[in-house]
Amino acid sequence: MNTIDKELLQKIQVLSTAELSDALDFFKLKGSALGIKHIAGTARFFGFAYTLRFAPVDPDNPGTVGDFIDNVPEGSVVVIDNNARTDCTVWGGILSNVAKQRNIAGTAINGVCRDTIEADDAQYPLYALGRFMRTGKDRVQVEESGGTVVLGDVRVNHGDFVFGDLDGVVVVPAQHLNKVVEKAFIMNQVEQQIVTAALSGMPLAEARVKFGYHTLQRSPEK
Repeated sequence: MNTIDKELLQKIQVLSTAELSDALDFFKLKGSALGIKHIAGTARFFGFAYTLRFAPVDPDNPGTVGDFIDNVPEGSVVVIDNNARTDCTVWGGILSNVAKQRNIAGTAINGVCRDTIEADDAQYPLYALGRFMRTGKDRVQVEESGGTVVLGDVRVNHGDFVFGDLDGVVVVPAQHLNKVVEKAFIMNQVEQQIVTAALSGMPLAEARVKFGYHTLQRSPEK
Protein backbone atom coordinates (compact mmCIF):
# COMPACT_ATOMS: atom_id res chain seq x y z
CA MET A 1 0.00 0.00 0.00
CA ASN A 2 0.98 3.65 -0.38
CA THR A 3 2.45 5.75 2.41
CA ILE A 4 1.99 9.39 3.43
CA ASP A 5 4.95 11.54 4.43
CA LYS A 6 4.84 13.45 7.71
CA GLU A 7 4.31 16.91 6.20
CA LEU A 8 1.40 15.78 4.02
CA LEU A 9 -0.14 13.88 6.94
CA GLN A 10 -0.12 17.02 9.08
CA LYS A 11 -2.08 18.86 6.40
CA ILE A 12 -4.57 16.01 5.90
CA GLN A 13 -5.36 16.00 9.60
CA VAL A 14 -6.81 19.53 9.48
CA LEU A 15 -8.82 19.06 6.29
CA SER A 16 -12.47 18.22 5.64
CA THR A 17 -14.28 16.41 2.85
CA ALA A 18 -15.62 19.79 1.73
CA GLU A 19 -12.12 21.19 1.19
CA LEU A 20 -10.94 18.05 -0.57
CA SER A 21 -14.05 18.07 -2.77
CA ASP A 22 -13.37 21.70 -3.75
CA ALA A 23 -9.76 20.81 -4.55
CA LEU A 24 -10.94 17.94 -6.73
CA ASP A 25 -13.18 20.42 -8.56
CA PHE A 26 -10.20 22.70 -9.09
CA PHE A 27 -8.33 19.90 -10.87
CA LYS A 28 -11.49 18.68 -12.64
CA LEU A 29 -11.31 15.34 -10.85
CA LYS A 30 -14.34 13.34 -9.74
CA GLY A 31 -14.23 11.94 -6.23
CA SER A 32 -17.23 12.94 -4.09
CA ALA A 33 -19.08 9.67 -3.44
CA LEU A 34 -22.78 10.43 -3.85
CA GLY A 35 -25.03 8.81 -1.25
CA ILE A 36 -22.29 7.38 0.99
CA LYS A 37 -22.87 8.67 4.51
CA HIS A 38 -21.74 8.17 8.07
CA ILE A 39 -23.63 5.28 9.65
CA ALA A 40 -21.87 4.41 12.89
CA GLY A 41 -18.67 4.73 14.90
CA THR A 42 -16.19 7.58 14.80
CA ALA A 43 -17.25 10.15 12.21
CA ARG A 44 -13.85 10.66 10.59
CA PHE A 45 -11.34 8.41 8.86
CA PHE A 46 -8.76 8.39 6.10
CA GLY A 47 -6.39 5.94 4.48
CA PHE A 48 -5.67 4.04 1.29
CA ALA A 49 -8.36 1.86 -0.23
CA TYR A 50 -8.40 -1.91 0.09
CA THR A 51 -11.02 -2.69 -2.53
CA LEU A 52 -13.48 -5.58 -2.67
CA ARG A 53 -16.15 -6.34 -5.23
CA PHE A 54 -19.10 -8.55 -4.30
CA ALA A 55 -21.37 -10.50 -6.65
CA PRO A 56 -24.45 -12.72 -6.28
CA VAL A 57 -23.57 -16.02 -4.68
CA ASP A 58 -22.44 -18.82 -6.99
CA PRO A 59 -24.51 -21.90 -6.00
CA ASP A 60 -21.86 -24.20 -7.48
CA ASN A 61 -18.93 -22.52 -5.79
CA PRO A 62 -20.18 -20.38 -2.90
CA GLY A 63 -17.72 -17.95 -1.36
CA THR A 64 -17.68 -15.96 1.87
CA VAL A 65 -18.65 -12.43 2.82
CA GLY A 66 -16.10 -11.58 5.52
CA ASP A 67 -12.96 -13.70 5.63
CA PHE A 68 -11.03 -11.07 3.64
CA ILE A 69 -10.48 -9.04 6.82
CA ASP A 70 -7.38 -11.08 7.70
CA ASN A 71 -5.64 -9.74 4.58
CA VAL A 72 -6.36 -6.03 5.05
CA PRO A 73 -3.23 -4.03 5.97
CA GLU A 74 -3.25 -1.84 9.07
CA GLY A 75 -4.33 1.72 8.35
CA SER A 76 -6.28 0.81 5.20
CA VAL A 77 -9.85 1.80 4.38
CA VAL A 78 -12.00 -1.16 3.36
CA VAL A 79 -14.01 -0.15 0.29
CA ILE A 80 -16.74 -2.65 -0.60
CA ASP A 81 -18.78 -2.55 -3.78
CA ASN A 82 -21.96 -4.58 -3.43
CA ASN A 83 -23.46 -3.04 -6.56
CA ALA A 84 -25.45 -0.57 -4.41
CA ARG A 85 -27.66 -3.41 -3.14
CA THR A 86 -29.77 -2.48 -0.15
CA ASP A 87 -31.48 -5.84 0.35
CA CYS A 88 -28.59 -7.58 2.13
CA THR A 89 -25.60 -6.55 4.19
CA VAL A 90 -21.89 -7.14 3.62
CA TRP A 91 -20.62 -5.83 6.96
CA GLY A 92 -21.63 -6.56 10.55
CA GLY A 93 -20.54 -6.55 14.16
CA ILE A 94 -17.87 -9.25 13.90
CA LEU A 95 -16.10 -7.34 11.14
CA SER A 96 -16.35 -4.02 13.00
CA ASN A 97 -14.74 -5.49 16.12
CA VAL A 98 -12.01 -7.35 14.26
CA ALA A 99 -11.25 -4.36 12.03
CA LYS A 100 -10.94 -2.08 15.05
CA GLN A 101 -8.58 -4.53 16.76
CA ARG A 102 -6.46 -4.71 13.57
CA ASN A 103 -6.19 -0.90 13.39
CA ILE A 104 -8.01 -0.67 10.07
CA ALA A 105 -8.94 2.96 9.42
CA GLY A 106 -12.59 2.52 8.44
CA THR A 107 -15.06 1.01 5.98
CA ALA A 108 -17.06 2.53 3.13
CA ILE A 109 -19.72 0.41 1.40
CA ASN A 110 -21.59 0.77 -1.86
CA GLY A 111 -24.42 -1.07 -0.16
CA VAL A 112 -25.62 -1.52 3.42
CA CYS A 113 -24.33 -2.69 6.80
CA ARG A 114 -25.80 -3.97 10.05
CA ASP A 115 -25.00 -4.39 13.78
CA THR A 116 -24.28 -0.68 13.85
CA ILE A 117 -24.48 -0.48 17.63
CA GLU A 118 -21.38 -2.69 17.73
CA ALA A 119 -19.52 -0.29 15.42
CA ASP A 120 -20.59 2.54 17.74
CA ASP A 121 -19.36 0.62 20.79
CA ALA A 122 -16.05 -0.14 19.08
CA GLN A 123 -15.77 3.44 17.76
CA TYR A 124 -15.12 1.98 14.33
CA PRO A 125 -15.87 4.34 11.38
CA LEU A 126 -18.59 2.85 9.20
CA TYR A 127 -19.97 4.54 6.08
CA ALA A 128 -22.52 3.13 3.61
CA LEU A 129 -25.67 3.85 1.63
CA GLY A 130 -27.67 2.80 4.67
CA ARG A 131 -28.34 0.06 7.20
CA PHE A 132 -30.37 -3.15 6.90
CA MET A 133 -30.34 -6.27 9.04
CA ARG A 134 -30.61 -9.09 6.48
CA THR A 135 -27.44 -11.12 6.03
CA GLY A 136 -25.49 -11.32 2.80
CA LYS A 137 -24.58 -14.95 3.53
CA ASP A 138 -25.90 -17.22 0.77
CA ARG A 139 -26.88 -14.10 -1.18
CA VAL A 140 -23.57 -12.49 -2.15
CA GLN A 141 -19.88 -13.37 -2.00
CA VAL A 142 -16.49 -11.75 -2.52
CA GLU A 143 -15.81 -11.84 -6.24
CA GLU A 144 -12.58 -9.83 -6.44
CA SER A 145 -10.15 -8.00 -4.18
CA GLY A 146 -7.64 -5.37 -5.20
CA GLY A 147 -9.46 -4.28 -8.35
CA THR A 148 -11.45 -1.24 -9.43
CA VAL A 149 -14.82 -0.78 -7.71
CA VAL A 150 -17.63 1.77 -7.48
CA LEU A 151 -18.46 3.76 -4.36
CA GLY A 152 -21.63 5.80 -4.79
CA ASP A 153 -20.96 7.18 -8.26
CA VAL A 154 -17.15 7.22 -8.04
CA ARG A 155 -14.57 4.77 -9.38
CA VAL A 156 -12.13 3.61 -6.71
CA ASN A 157 -8.87 1.89 -7.53
CA HIS A 158 -7.03 -0.21 -4.99
CA GLY A 159 -4.64 2.18 -3.24
CA ASP A 160 -6.61 5.39 -3.87
CA PHE A 161 -6.92 7.76 -0.92
CA VAL A 162 -10.29 7.71 0.88
CA PHE A 163 -11.41 10.32 3.42
CA GLY A 164 -14.66 10.48 5.37
CA ASP A 165 -16.33 12.84 7.81
CA LEU A 166 -19.90 13.81 8.71
CA ASP A 167 -20.45 15.34 5.26
CA GLY A 168 -19.67 12.07 3.45
CA VAL A 169 -16.75 10.43 1.65
CA VAL A 170 -14.30 11.66 -0.96
CA VAL A 171 -11.89 9.57 -3.01
CA VAL A 172 -8.64 11.05 -4.32
CA PRO A 173 -6.81 9.11 -7.04
CA ALA A 174 -3.45 8.06 -5.60
CA GLN A 175 -1.45 9.74 -8.36
CA HIS A 176 -3.08 13.11 -7.60
CA LEU A 177 -2.98 12.97 -3.79
CA ASN A 178 -0.15 15.44 -3.19
CA LYS A 179 -1.52 18.24 -5.38
CA VAL A 180 -5.11 17.78 -4.19
CA VAL A 181 -4.10 17.91 -0.51
CA GLU A 182 -1.85 20.93 -1.09
CA LYS A 183 -4.69 22.80 -2.83
CA ALA A 184 -7.22 21.79 -0.15
CA PHE A 185 -4.86 23.03 2.55
CA ILE A 186 -4.51 26.41 0.82
CA MET A 187 -8.32 26.62 0.67
CA ASN A 188 -8.48 25.79 4.37
CA GLN A 189 -6.08 28.61 5.21
CA VAL A 190 -7.91 31.13 3.02
CA GLU A 191 -11.28 30.27 4.57
CA GLN A 192 -9.79 30.74 8.03
CA GLN A 193 -8.60 34.20 6.97
CA ILE A 194 -12.10 35.05 5.74
CA VAL A 195 -13.69 33.96 9.00
CA THR A 196 -11.14 35.90 11.07
CA ALA A 197 -11.69 39.04 9.00
CA ALA A 198 -15.49 38.77 9.17
CA LEU A 199 -15.50 38.14 12.93
CA SER A 200 -13.22 41.17 13.34
CA GLY A 201 -15.80 43.42 11.72
CA MET A 202 -15.13 43.30 7.98
CA PRO A 203 -18.31 42.75 5.92
CA LEU A 204 -18.41 39.14 4.77
CA ALA A 205 -18.86 40.13 1.13
CA GLU A 206 -15.73 42.28 1.34
CA ALA A 207 -13.73 39.54 3.08
CA ARG A 208 -14.74 37.02 0.44
CA VAL A 209 -13.63 39.33 -2.36
CA LYS A 210 -10.38 40.23 -0.60
CA PHE A 211 -9.32 36.62 -0.18
CA GLY A 212 -10.72 35.29 -3.46
CA TYR A 213 -13.37 33.01 -1.98
CA HIS A 214 -15.56 32.82 -5.08
CA THR A 215 -12.77 31.46 -7.27
CA LEU A 216 -11.04 29.12 -4.81
CA GLN A 217 -12.35 25.92 -6.40
CA ARG A 218 -12.53 27.28 -9.94
CA SER A 219 -10.20 25.60 -12.37
CA PRO A 220 -7.88 28.09 -14.14
CA GLU A 221 -9.07 26.54 -17.42
CA LYS A 222 -12.62 27.87 -16.90
